[in-house]
Amino acid sequence: MALLPLVVLMPLVLFLGIARWSSEYDKILIANVESDLKVAEQYLGRILSVTGANVQSVAKSTEFQQALLQSETTQLSYLADASKELELDFLYYLPHATARESAIKWPVVNAAVDGQSTVEIDIFSGPDLAPFPGDLDHRARIELIETKAAVPTERSVEDRGMVVHTASPVGVPGHEGVLIGGVLLNRNLDFIDTINALVYLNATTGGERQGTATLFLEDVRVSTNVRLFEDVRALGTRVSAVVRGAVLDEGKTWLDRAFVVNDWYISGYLPITDSFGARVGMLYVGFLEAPFTATKRIAFLTIIGMFGLVLALTAPIFLRMAKGIFSPLEKMTRTMKLVEQGDLDARNGEIRSADEIGQVATHLDTLLDQVQERDQALRSWADELNTRVEKRTKELREANAKLEDTYQQLVMSEKLASIGEITAGVAHEINNPVAVIQGNVDVIRQTLSGNTDAVETELSLIDRQVQRIDAIVGKLLQFARPTEFGTFEENVDLAEIVQDCLILVDHVVSKKGVRVETRLEETPFVHVNPGELQQVVVNLIINAAQAMDRDGTLSVTLQPDARNGMEGVCLTVADTGPGIDPEHINKVFDPFYTTKLGEGTGLGLSISQTLIQRANGRITARNRPEGGAEFSIWLPKGDEAQHMHAV
Repeated sequence: MALLPLVVLMPLVLFLGIARWSSEYDKILIANVESDLKVAEQYLGRILSVTGANVQSVAKSTEFQQALLQSETTQLSYLADASKELELDFLYYLPHATARESAIKWPVVNAAVDGQSTVEIDIFSGPDLAPFPGDLDHRARIELIETKAAVPTERSVEDRGMVVHTASPVGVPGHEGVLIGGVLLNRNLDFIDTINALVYLNATTGGERQGTATLFLEDVRVSTNVRLFEDVRALGTRVSAVVRGAVLDEGKTWLDRAFVVNDWYISGYLPITDSFGARVGMLYVGFLEAPFTATKRIAFLTIIGMFGLVLALTAPIFLRMAKGIFSPLEKMTRTMKLVEQGDLDARNGEIRSADEIGQVATHLDTLLDQVQERDQALRSWADELNTRVEKRTKELREANAKLEDTYQQLVMSEKLASIGEITAGVAHEINNPVAVIQGNVDVIRQTLSGNTDAVETELSLIDRQVQRIDAIVGKLLQFARPTEFGTFEENVDLAEIVQDCLILVDHVVSKKGVRVETRLEETPFVHVNPGELQQVVVNLIINAAQAMDRDGTLSVTLQPDARNGMEGVCLTVADTGPGIDPEHINKVFDPFYTTKLGEGTGLGLSISQTLIQRANGRITARNRPEGGAEFSIWLPKGDEAQHMHAV
């Protein structure tokens, strides 16, 4: 135990410290490569801006304007000299008529036709490059080399070219057009070596890091200083599938270690987009990971060696000091274990040590004497207290149970009463503005007399909507105060009640975006309280609508159904929701059972079952094989139901 801090805790602390240091060290490396990537990105941006500015300056130069006024041979000669001087791979002029045709293919040309100078990176096919001098199509062509971890491909050659593409408008009267220039980046080793020099050969920013830079056309290296062999650049090799997916497919900037051709590098990959906004390539910079891994390994071994030396020097001292401390403590521990096992007579006895630990041992014996005396008193008090607590607890449980039952009854009574009052009040408030609307429509007709033809369609539409509102309000009142519309059971057409219910819940169904399918066959009348049956059907339809997401389907089916020799009617309400948990399907009609915690009371289906059973019917629930829940209501034919009541 004395050596535990040194042998266990110290190595753990060292491990955590080394892990933290290694993590921070890796973050610094990532920050370095991120900074390198920004330098490379800025240089690429500078190439684009300089190329665009050069072509724009030529387009506006006096020499070019004078050349346009001369022969075509003079124009071509001037453009060839300018292209060579500006280190462009191609530079040519198109009059407006021809430029408009080219603008369809290239957005930069389209922008120049509209009077705006633009420079972008574009991908030229082999046929696009073939007309230009300097065998650009052959220079762009690169044989693909099979690369480990790359996305499989059946291609063997990359013949497309990545081009810095720029166009500027030419406004010489009579020679309006577009001046177009470009630089091919495939095999452009000056470009890529300049990036590498800017990033890694500067003693301030690069130091001794062994870095590389690469330009990718999609996932193929078209310009790089990564070496396949000592003097062979890795042109035609491809990036790994992981990096391609992150950078080209997802458009992310990769800042992490990556396997580059034949070794691990701390790498940064930046997606490159063309004038169409598509990701067509990547810009990469990275430096060899091995030197930094070796540095971390040396630091780790140094720390481990120093820890071993400290442990060898301090372990004997700790052991000697621990012996004088732990011996009395072990004796006290044995005494406490005996006390815990019920031996209150256990004591430490005489302790030779006179230091603080010895005093603690002596004081512990004194405390154990007091504990033994108080234990006897506490045991007698505990027995008496337990008897009183059990009695009081029993009384409280009974009182709580009664209080809970009373509270639930009160809440349900208030809720049911409030629903009726609120619904009736809302219906009354709606009737007042509806009456005003209808009255004003009548006034309009009287005022216009026989001249209402121009607005008769609108007035008729208002009439129909007011009548629809009246129908809905009537159904609301019938739902809120069923006893005022039918205080007794009667023979009713179940199809009419279903249609009334669909009108009542139309706002709920529309809000949920649910499609309603109905199949109402001709059925015999049933003997039932219309208000109570309407309450049951509305509850089932609302539950089904709430169980579905948008684009769900609510199916309502009504058909004759004879059971046990009695004619009857079966109403089915089905949804396409998740259905009912099989473990709870037998509980759905239990009072207070609900799956809408915080929203429902759990009484809707229980009350529905009571109302249907009162009408000598039956309500059941099941999960459909094709998915969703289905509730069925069966009611006997009117004459047979009255006979059952009489019996």
